[in-house]
Amino acid sequence: MLDSPLLRHLAGYEAGAFLPDVPAGRWQEPDAAGELVRVVDPATGDVLAVLPSYGAVDATRMVQSAERALTNPAPLAQRAAWLIAIADALLAHRDELARIITLENGKPIGEAKGEVDYAAGFYRTAAAEIDVLQPRVLAAKPKGLTWTVHARPAGVAGLITPWNFPLAMLAKKLSGALAAGAPAVIKPANETPLSVIALFHLMHTLGLPPGLVSLAFGDSSAIGKVLCEHPAVRVISFTGSTRVGQTLAVQAAPHVKRLALELGGNAPFIVFGDADVDLAVEQLMATKFRCSGQTCVSANRVFVHESIADALTATLAARVDALRVGPGTDPSTDIGPLINERAVANVHRLVDDAVTRGASVAAGGRTTAGACFFPPTVLAGVVPGAAILREEAFGPVVPLVRFATEAEVIAAANDTEYGLASYVFTRDRERVKRVAAALQFGHVAINTGSGPTPEAPFGGMKHSGYGREGGAEGILEFVELQTVPEA
Repeated sequence: MLDSPLLRHLAGYEAGAFLPDVPAGRWQEPDAAGELVRVVDPATGDVLAVLPSYGAVDATRMVQSAERALTNPAPLAQRAAWLIAIADALLAHRDELARIITLENGKPIGEAKGEVDYAAGFYRTAAAEIDVLQPRVLAAKPKGLTWTVHARPAGVAGLITPWNFPLAMLAKKLSGALAAGAPAVIKPANETPLSVIALFHLMHTLGLPPGLVSLAFGDSSAIGKVLCEHPAVRVISFTGSTRVGQTLAVQAAPHVKRLALELGGNAPFIVFGDADVDLAVEQLMATKFRCSGQTCVSANRVFVHESIADALTATLAARVDALRVGPGTDPSTDIGPLINERAVANVHRLVDDAVTRGASVAAGGRTTAGACFFPPTVLAGVVPGAAILREEAFGPVVPLVRFATEAEVIAAANDTEYGLASYVFTRDRERVKRVAAALQFGHVAINTGSGPTPEAPFGGMKHSGYGREGGAEGILEFVELQTVPEA
């Protein structure tokens, strides 16, 4: 078992001391013996922890506990206090939480610390925006009546999160649910449950009522099916692949549940001829190589105007060749491992396909130690039809595509089923207006590689999903509006 003051209670697993309802202060065995969850350090292959696998009966029990908590939602002031306390707890244990993230995910320790800060920001923002839920009395009196609009908790929320940002992706969802008064059953990725378990250990000290938050790691299909079919669960918030999101939508449709889906991305990164090349490269490095390229907002297709393509390629290649690959626990590491060997094989496939079609390797290609490592790579001259331009690479590879005209690059950028994040670099303010309006993406960053922030709503278009996280809008995903006219 990973030695951590936030995880020492897990040692009780062998003695049968598990209960997924952490605020009750206990852990107990799952209902039925299932395949154990083994958490592995992708940098070394070492097993960090062996956990029980929860299934349908356990998930049902958690939903029932959440349903009981729903009957007595806390006042807004109490919810805000809990949110601020969670943010404070995260920051107070920042270094240890970051260490856990790095060990189970692989990302460099500096990035992991940034993730803890980012996660805390969502809880603070939700607390700051919670007054959006105050009852609102219409100024007019239609039909001679007083009309009040109430924001009621929508019901139990099922929160399903990915492995690439285990604390931050949960924070995006849990902050909104707690603000809304919606009890949550959380299904973290089996690859990275330890940081979430550590968070639950911290939340146990805050006096949250039993059933307000529950944690279910284990049989993803069985747990997901319960969340989709149990009548008490009224909202499902999921971040992950479009394929899984489609499955959840189909399973939830007969029960008319609300879904908030942040799905796959295929982000274009457009650099026009008048752009500041050094700025574009700096920002591309930041957005592309975060978490070794394993983010849904990572620049996946880099379109560079033909007039500056050679200069940008040379500058970028020099920067990429200087990156240090290694375990995330080493403070000098720039690029950590991918999450598993399957991810490495997929990136190899995409690079080989692009090279076969005529692309050249401008940087990278060096052998790296460890089965889960892939060298940061720049591919120049990638041609239309390459698989890496259609699929989300989820790895440290930059495919460069030349373009000639504004109309051409807008059409190429929009030529994808996805619509999550996009990036545009130009000094022309009129072009900024035209291109931003033309791009079919929920996030259009101008002269920056910045992704989402807790203060603003974030989400996708097309096959990248629907619903928003962050800002006041992220809270409203978990409420139903009730209109009360009164004589």
